Amino acid sequence: MKRGWAVRAARNVVTGVAALALLLALPFAPPPVLRAARSLAGVSGTGDLRMIAWLAVRVLLGPGTAVLVAAMLYVIRLILMISARPGVEVTLSLSVAMAAIFLVGILTAYVSTRLQEGLDKRLLADESPQARRIRELTASRAAAVDAQAAELRRIERDLHDGAQARLISMRMSLGMARRSMDIHQMRGLVDEAWQSSAQALTDLRDLVRGIHPPVLADRGLAGAIRAAAMLCPVPVELDLDLPGRPEAPVESALYFAAAEALANLAAHSRAGRAWVRLRHSGGLIRLTVGDDGRGGADPLAGSGLRGIERRLSAFDGTLAVHSPPGGPTELIMELPCALSSPKTSPSSGTA
Repeated sequence: MKRGWAVRAARNVVTGVAALALLLALPFAPPPVLRAARSLAGVSGTGDLRMIAWLAVRVLLGPGTAVLVAAMLYVIRLILMISARPGVEVTLSLSVAMAAIFLVGILTAYVSTRLQEGLDKRLLADESPQARRIRELTASRAAAVDAQAAELRRIERDLHDGAQARLISMRMSLGMARRSMDIHQMRGLVDEAWQSSAQALTDLRDLVRGIHPPVLADRGLAGAIRAAAMLCPVPVELDLDLPGRPEAPVESALYFAAAEALANLAAHSRAGRAWVRLRHSGGLIRLTVGDDGRGGADPLAGSGLRGIERRLSAFDGTLAVHSPPGGPTELIMELPCALSSPKTSPSSGTA
């Protein structure tokens, strides 16, 4: 018997109780119940009839098995209660009977668990390759929409808190200067407006750089990553080699993913050094960002890694995090993409 089957059996009992509640509610609200059942099963494309069959199997082999085992234990209790006559033979017979009933109960729970898992595979694994691909593309599209919405909110916030506030301040200063009869006050107000206009211009440049950095357009992905590495307070070893340029949206996603990864390691890793590797092979581009810090990076524990994952998933990309406690940490990002124009020069060294 595989280790851990008892835990799975207990979990199946809990799932079976939930399945029983869903089956009882099915006649009253079929669509919500089926959605809840798919969520409970962790699938999205299973047909309604198979979903109902899965619920029935869960009820029969989950709580049903628990009831059967409990009944066997109750039989043992009854045997103990009615065994009033002492004696070696009676005691031995009762002991053998109770051991047999106990073993049958354990075997029943084990067989029920294995049977339930086998039926789960048959009942839930009904997605065709096309259906799986549609589900993946739907999830990818949802991630792209979420990323775009987050980017629009960021642009709106930056415009509202930055350039717009500066322009309002400049307009107020110029309005006061128009009404002022004091030449010294007028000059001071014009100076304030001039400073506000300079800061507004800086804010707008930073905003444009955040949408699509000029260095990315001018120097390509490798050059842009090199520029981002130079701003990192942790020394970064670079090994960047691309035989061409990805499409602009993919290039932008990879650049911002690399910049976010470098910002995360600078803020949280306590690393003494970091490294970035960039390669393209077999229609797949791989970007690796690592450090020798304390490790323990977890995509579920913070928004930084989740943001990188969402950004990559919009292009069918993946993020793998290898970060045991004590380090080192490596983020491996992979995106399927084709390259267009040839590269101008390789980028390697230390930033």
